[in-house]
Amino acid sequence: MAAKSFDLIVIGSGPGGYVAAIRAAQLGLNTAVVEREHLGGICLNWGCIPTKAMLRSSEVFHLMERAKEFGLKAEKIDYDLDAVVKRSRDVAGQLSGGVKHLLKKNKVTVIMGEGTIPAKGKVSVKTDKGTEELTAKNIILATGARARELPGLEADGDLVWTYKHALKPARMPKKLLVIGSGAIGIEFASFYNTLGADTTVVEVMDRVLPVEDAEISAFAKKQFLKQGMTIMEKAMVKQLDRGKGKVTAHIETGGKVEEHEFDTVISAVGIVGNVEGLGLEALGVKIDRTHVVTDEYCRTGVDGIWAIGDIAGAPWLAHKASHEGVMVAEMIAGGHPHPVKPESIAGCTYCHPQVASVGYTEAKAKELGYDVKVGRFPFIGNGKAIALGEQEGMIKTVFDAKTGELLGAHMVGAEVTELIQGYVVGRQLETTEEDLMNTVFPHPTLSEMMHESVLDAYDRVIHM
Repeated sequence: MAAKSFDLIVIGSGPGGYVAAIRAAQLGLNTAVVEREHLGGICLNWGCIPTKAMLRSSEVFHLMERAKEFGLKAEKIDYDLDAVVKRSRDVAGQLSGGVKHLLKKNKVTVIMGEGTIPAKGKVSVKTDKGTEELTAKNIILATGARARELPGLEADGDLVWTYKHALKPARMPKKLLVIGSGAIGIEFASFYNTLGADTTVVEVMDRVLPVEDAEISAFAKKQFLKQGMTIMEKAMVKQLDRGKGKVTAHIETGGKVEEHEFDTVISAVGIVGNVEGLGLEALGVKIDRTHVVTDEYCRTGVDGIWAIGDIAGAPWLAHKASHEGVMVAEMIAGGHPHPVKPESIAGCTYCHPQVASVGYTEAKAKELGYDVKVGRFPFIGNGKAIALGEQEGMIKTVFDAKTGELLGAHMVGAEVTELIQGYVVGRQLETTEEDLMNTVFPHPTLSEMMHESVLDAYDRVIHM
């Protein structure tokens, strides 16, 4: 059978792959997507989307418990974990179906199966019906990543869970250990803690949410402790002894190892790129610590082979993958797009309170040699936050004292994952402090705190 020929083949249909395919099709390229598991990838099926659905359930539950504060009555408040999970799976299913529809609408050929690249310009796909041979001048690797498993701490789905088990729990944990306090770890800790699990978080670095600004991490930690979590920093899980219905964790802090007992462990210690089995080494594609090495335009250095999203390294964010997908599709079609700059990509964590940031932390800006002006504004000074009953939070802005450039913005509190985009747009438009100060923010909104934080950096704050 003759090989089917395309202008572009995308391997992987996550937020990088399917977006790249749609943009390429819009630009007139005959495009195919090869997907071995679920359209929409991890993000839609096992990551960003279902976790947000579950976190929304825990947020509503938390608000129901606070009913009295709002002059409302809600008695015998409870939850049905199976129903919470079902809702989250239904949301994921709806969106995965949406991706299928979008690919079809844009006339992208979808081939379900496992792809390998036997030679430049060739993709071989193992499907249910046998092997399909495809050819294309350009191939985009968008195969994503999976959970990193540390030796001795491997998941078994019973006592020790990965994010996948945590999204479809067979039971509600009573005493939970979460290893790792990045976005994934802290979101699960937040979800299960809110529903009543006695939750301990172990972080090897010196603070939780270690990629965030130190002040934001400290503020968030204070809130987590208030919510009854146990936080262990500069700590390491050395081994897990699995017994019947319980796990004994050997946790080292300050040179001492102590034993703690849990009934459930969630491991969230980072990710590894899905680089195996594609034939990349034979093609000469460089791989560094499970990630494909690329330039700023996602070129691998091997003609006609590109890599986007998680497989191409940090930051491991869906929106970075999508933007890279669009950029590469435009380059293949002969365009001249701007490269995606990692420091202009916002990070959002949907724990309670939410955390969001873009650009440099204060420490990073100083390390890079900037003379900085820093502004802060607390939620307690904002009318809308008080009316919402959400007065715990802060917004911090970091400016270059010489030019007024917004170097970074860091937030913790209600709805900050939505607010951050204001600063992202500002940075994209190369806004200065003057532009932000002269912008009229509507009242009463949480966004006014963004204005006040800028004013504070220049000693002009009004409501503090």
